Amino acid sequence: MCVLLQSLTEELLEECKECWQRFLKMRETDTSPDFFKDVKPQADLYHQKLLMWKNEVEKWIDMNKPKYIHKIQIQNAVESMDQFIVQSFYPKTSKKRLFQSIQSVIYTLETLQRLLQKDE
Repeated sequence: MCVLLQSLTEELLEECKECWQRFLKMRETDTSPDFFKDVKPQADLYHQKLLMWKNEVEKWIDMNKPKYIHKIQIQNAVESMDQFIVQSFYPKTSKKRLFQSIQSVIYTLETLQRLLQKDE
């Protein structure tokens, strides 16, 4: 379970970084994506991964009862990431808000990652 959780966490961290890069690129080129060709496939792919990750983290939380990670944080991270994956395709998105959302999710993912590494 921990190996799957670690690899999903790593993958989600990478996608956070990709979202920021994608947003900057879209802003620089001022292009609009094709919703069904670009946005939806990416959003759907990560929506499934986020649900799988959420289930794994919640099981891990129930078993390990960590002090610094709670189910509500996980739920918030999932909802936030679901939103900013889509928002990262659009140059009109608020840069500050997108950056803060991504940073918040990265903080949760990195905190979890540290706890998982200690757990090994």
